[in-house]
Amino acid sequence: MKKLILLLSITLGLLTSCNSKKAVVPSGSQSLEGNWELTYISGPRIAFDGLYPNEKPNITFNINENLVVGKNSCNNYSGSFKAEASKITFNESGMVSTKMFCEGAGESTYMNTLQKINGYSISEDGKTLTLLTGDVAMMRFERKYAVMN
Repeated sequence: MKKLILLLSITLGLLTSCNSKKAVVPSGSQSLEGNWELTYISGPRIAFDGLYPNEKPNITFNINENLVVGKNSCNNYSGSFKAEASKITFNESGMVSTKMFCEGAGESTYMNTLQKINGYSISEDGKTLTLLTGDVAMMRFERKYAVMN
């Protein structure tokens, strides 16, 4: 059942991204492409390890399809994004997500913060992705793997 819901979520994400323009992002080590694991999130008064005691959220960018998929520590999610230069926005109508029961505030904190993001930067070594709201670092990710073209 979980696999069916995930497949439907990804399919919906692909369908919604078909009409969007392709992202213009840097290539090589500076690219968003690949999988990233959350290491920092701004805002909550709960310690990071308290928000995500079992599994850290992650996000995988597919630049060619303008698609993101990931796990918000409990449920799988997917949706579209638009990126140009250092600006990025995620699907304005929200992400599609599986609906398993999740304890704590980690999942909602992650998803709500993701919707507020409007910019990004990648470290010179390509290992750290910072998602921004204005000039404020809201989320920081460590690259787990890059997709090779």
